[in-house]
Amino acid sequence: MNLGNDRALWLLFIVPTFLLPVYIWCFWQKTRTLRILASNEMLKKINVSVSLKKQILKAILLIAGFICIAIALTEPKWNPQAQKIKRQGRDVCILLDTSRSMLAEDIRPSRLERSKLAIRDVMESLQGDRIAIVTFAGNSTVKCPLTQDYAFVMTTLADISTESNSRGGTMIGDAIRKATEEVFENQNREYKDIILITDGEDHESFPVQAAEKAAVDGVRIIAIGLGDENQGSRIPITTPDGDKTFLKYNGQEVWSKVDGDMLREVAYATNGGKYLSFTPGTTLDLGNIYESLIASAEKRELESATMLKYDEKFQIFIALGLALIISEVFVSERKKI
Repeated sequence: MNLGNDRALWLLFIVPTFLLPVYIWCFWQKTRTLRILASNEMLKKINVSVSLKKQILKAILLIAGFICIAIALTEPKWNPQAQKIKRQGRDVCILLDTSRSMLAEDIRPSRLERSKLAIRDVMESLQGDRIAIVTFAGNSTVKCPLTQDYAFVMTTLADISTESNSRGGTMIGDAIRKATEEVFENQNREYKDIILITDGEDHESFPVQAAEKAAVDGVRIIAIGLGDENQGSRIPITTPDGDKTFLKYNGQEVWSKVDGDMLREVAYATNGGKYLSFTPGTTLDLGNIYESLIASAEKRELESATMLKYDEKFQIFIALGLALIISEVFVSERKKI
């Protein structure tokens, strides 16, 4: 037997800890009250037609009915049958920029936090795809390998910050190469997507060449640029005294601008690639992007799993429990004369 809700077994402890003591107390209290109200001779006449055995039987029927219903709540199942489940999907690697410029607040609450919220949203729309996360700044780190364990992906995502990578900068090309060479399986030349989320200007990591190499390996890149291509935004930082200021270089405030032309080249270097720009005031709806570009794309069989399917049998115990409770009503406490 397999139980779908074994926590309901705790209800069975009510029988010895509550029901039995209550019935015993009621029988005792009833006897005590009668002895106060009537003499022993009168009690013999009053109780001549009352059957103690039938009173106990009625209590047993009610307790047995409760036990059956408690067992039904555990969702008992048996008669297991092996079933092979085939899963289809694509391999999706999210490249998330964690450079300090992602702290810019032109996209609320910040570029990085808004990106993380968008990734959480898309997790609710996944349809069997395997997901990986690679963070990058001056270097790249595989934070989460390809997996269908979406809870693990969400846990990993929560820990990502601008401290996730040890070096500053924005090396988009290195991140693409990391995903292509270390995340994706080389033997599969199709059904692979990179979602590149960045706000930065690349620091000579040759991202277009990396994208062209990824295209040869069957990877498609969907590039998402966060921020304005013209004006850009300042990068907020906190001083050791706790004051808020903005990042400066050679005495001048640094303004982070998106290199849209470079990101377009990166995306369109791959077959079916796409570039999407999200400027301040627009909504980053990654769930819609996933539905339109990835969920509708061709999928491959990722893996097959053998699962045991059980027959649900809780109905038997509910029916038995109700039958016992109803039958208690029809059992008389009187002896047959």
